[in-house]
Amino acid sequence: MALTSPTTGDDGAPPEFAAGRLARLLRPFVGIAVPAVATIAALIVGAVMLLAFGANPLFAYGKLITGAFGSADNLADTAVRAMPLALVGVGICIAFRTDVINIGGEGQIILGAIAATATSMAFDDLPRVLLVPLVIIAGALGGGFWGAIPGALKAYAGVNEILSTIMMNIVAAHLLSFLLQDLLIEPGAIKIQQTRRLSANADLPLLPGGTRLHIGVLVAVLVAVLGYLLLFRSALGMRLRSVGHNPDASQYAGMAVKRSITQALAFSGACCGIAGAVLVFGSESHRLIGEGGAAAFTQNAGFNGIVAALFGGLHPLFTVPASFLFGGMLTGGNDLQRAVQVPAALVVALNGVVVVFVVGSLRLRDRLRTWAGEVKSYGGRA
Repeated sequence: MALTSPTTGDDGAPPEFAAGRLARLLRPFVGIAVPAVATIAALIVGAVMLLAFGANPLFAYGKLITGAFGSADNLADTAVRAMPLALVGVGICIAFRTDVINIGGEGQIILGAIAATATSMAFDDLPRVLLVPLVIIAGALGGGFWGAIPGALKAYAGVNEILSTIMMNIVAAHLLSFLLQDLLIEPGAIKIQQTRRLSANADLPLLPGGTRLHIGVLVAVLVAVLGYLLLFRSALGMRLRSVGHNPDASQYAGMAVKRSITQALAFSGACCGIAGAVLVFGSESHRLIGEGGAAAFTQNAGFNGIVAALFGGLHPLFTVPASFLFGGMLTGGNDLQRAVQVPAALVVALNGVVVVFVVGSLRLRDRLRTWAGEVKSYGGRA
C-alpha cells in the first residue's frame, strides 16, 4: 500500500499546488459571487421590512420577479430600463479603473441628450440610416465634453472630481431647464418644458417581437464590448489602468498621467452621453422633456449605474447582466407595490438596502481577490 506524505495531497501534489489551483478557479467568480450573496442578504432584510407592513415576502418577491421577467413585454420593459444603467456602468468602470470617481453621470446624460436633440433638429431630413448613428455619436460627444471638464480640473488644477462632477450635475440640470424654457421649447407650448416631436428618422428602430425593445440594447452591449477592449485589450487601456494602480510609478515610467485622467473621465462621460441619446430617441414620446425636473428624465440612471458597475466587479461585460438585474428590480418593484399594497417608499428603501449591502461587500470582495492572488502566486512558486 502506497504511503502518502503529510506534505502532499491524495494525488501526491503539495497542498500549496492544490490551493493554487483552487484560487485560479475561484478568483474570476469573486467579483460576481460576493455582490450576489450581498444581494440575497439584502433581500432577507427586505423580507423583514415587508413583514413589518403585514405583507407576505414570498408573495411579494414572486410578484417582483414576474413583474420583471414574467413575460416578453416585462422582459422588454426591464431591458429598456437597464439600458441606461449599463451604458453609465461601463463609463463608471473606465473611470474607476483609472482611480477617478465619476459621480457626474446625471449631468453627462443630460448633455448627451441635449447634443443629440440639437443634432436631430439640425438634420431633420437626413435618412434614418445616417441620422440614428449621428445622434448617438452626438450624445457621446456631448457627454464626453461634460466629463472632460472635471477630468481636466482634477488633472491640471487638483480639483476634487467628486465635488466637481456633482456640481456639474446641477449646472447641467439648470442648463436643460433654461434651454427648454426658450431655445428648444416646442413652438406654441405654454410652460411645458419639452421639445417638439423630433424627427422620426432619428427614432431608434424597434427589434422584432412586438415589444418596446429597440436597438438601444444592442448599442449598450456594443459599448460594453468596446469598453472591455479599451480597458483590457489596448495600450491606452493599459496606461489608464496603470495610472489607476500607481500614478507616481506611471509618471516615472513616462506616461502622461494628467492626460490619462482627463481621457478617463471623457470616455466615461461619452458612455453616459450615449445613455442620454438612447433615453430621448428610444422613448415613446421621442422628445427631450424637462418637465418634472432633470431626475424625471434621467431616471436616476447616473447614480444607479454606479451600483450596477460595482455589482459587476467594475468589469464592462459583467456590468450588462448586473444592470439587467437592477433594471428588473426597478420594473418589478412597481408590480410588488401594487400587489401587496405597500408604500412606494418601501420599494425605494428595498433598492437602497440592496445598494448598501452591495457597496458594503466590496471590501470583502477585494480581500478575497487578494487572498486568491496570493495563494495562486504561492502555489506557482512552490
